[in-house]
Parts: sequence; C-alpha cells; structure tokens
Amino acid sequence: MTLLPATACFIAGLFFLNAPSHAQPEEIEYAYPDISVWTTKKDKNGKLKNPLVKLAEPLFKQAGIPWHPQDYPAKRMFANLRNGTSKFSMLVNAHAVLKGCCLVSKTPVARVEIRVFHKKGVPVITSKEDLKGKNVITIRGYSYAGTLKYIENKQNKITNYPAPNHTAAFEMFANGRADYIIDYAFPAAEVLADAAIEDITFDSLKKTNVYLILHKDYPDAVNVMQRLEEIVQTINKDEFLQSPPTH
Repeated sequence: MTLLPATACFIAGLFFLNAPSHAQPEEIEYAYPDISVWTTKKDKNGKLKNPLVKLAEPLFKQAGIPWHPQDYPAKRMFANLRNGTSKFSMLVNAHAVLKGCCLVSKTPVARVEIRVFHKKGVPVITSKEDLKGKNVITIRGYSYAGTLKYIENKQNKITNYPAPNHTAAFEMFANGRADYIIDYAFPAAEVLADAAIEDITFDSLKKTNVYLILHKDYPDAVNVMQRLEEIVQTINKDEFLQSPPTH
C-alpha cells in the first residue's frame, strides 16, 4: 500500500508523540543561606564551606539531576524558594515557612545543635526560659530557631550583645562582656579550636532537624522527592558532617 504524503506525515507525528522521552531533567538551583550553622571556614572564592552543598553532590549525581548551588541572604533565599526561582534546599524548621509552596522530606537528613556557652560555676541554661534576667552574646543573622525573639522580648529582661560573627562573639565573651554566648555547635567548635578559652563549658539549648526541601512546581515533584529521600538514606553523612565535641 502506498501512503499519501499527508498520511505519512500524520503517522510519523503519532510515532514521535508516543516515543519514550529521554529529556534531560530540569536543572535545580540549590539555595542556601550566606551564613552558616555548620562552619566558619571559607573557600578560595570567599564562600562558606557548607557541608550540605558537598552532600548534595552525590545526592543529585545518583538522582541524575543537573544542579548548581547558590547562596543568598536568608530573606531572599526564602523568597526565591516560595516563588520557585530556587527549587531546592536543606533547611531547619522549614515546615511552617515553606509548606504552602514546597514539599518537605518525611525524615531529617541532619541535625544542628544550639549551645549556650559559659564559664564553669555559672548557672546552667537548658531552656530559653532560663535566660530570663541574664546577659548574653548572640551573632547577627541567626534566629536560633525562634530563641532570638524570646531574647529580644523586653518582658524577659535579657541584655543582648550582638556580635558581627562567631569569632568576635567569643572574643567578647573572653573579655567579660556577658556571662553567656549562644552559638551553633559546629562553628563554635571551630572557633574554640583556634582560640581556646579557659574554664569554658556549655549546655545544650536546642536541637533542630534539617530537611530536604523541593518546590512543588518542579516536574514530577512528589516522585522526585521520594527518590531523593531514598538516595540520601544511603549516603554516609559522616563524610560530610563530623560531630562537634560533646564536652
């Protein structure tokens, strides 16, 4: 049977539409904050050496998804995740802030600890309520999982001395500016390793989980998130997140 040109083109078109698709997955931008709860160390380009960015390398490689990392100030990062400019992140306390726009992994991929450092013999702090009437040093840019709002509430009569960075905060503490300093475990351990302070100790104030975040507009987002969760469980995270000292 001889096909007319128009009929042949129609059949060829049907074959093309029904052929299996091997299109490259959409590239993902991994947005992360330009301040870190993980480290004070920077690379040759002046970027913080965020270990979660390193963790993302095998994660996306195994998933077969092209990606690139980009750091932002916190407010812009959250805005980009909400509007879909950035479609992926790994964050703490993301459920309430991003649940309308993004999928959040069912299980955490890591955990960060907020510690209160002080000299031995000073009353311990194990909850934000213990900070009432105290004087503390905090580091600008961190909310400390909501603790900063409690500190800044005048009814709690807490004197706060904000420091520009982790190193400056511990220098202020060493010089007697305040009795307590609030910092994340990982960067604090780095600072104290370089400049030890005599008789310093700490209490654990809060531990918060880190979750995978994926924008709902990413193609096949539900299945992609499921795949990412499966992959991340197979990765040895100790290669990227070494535990800070526990005493």
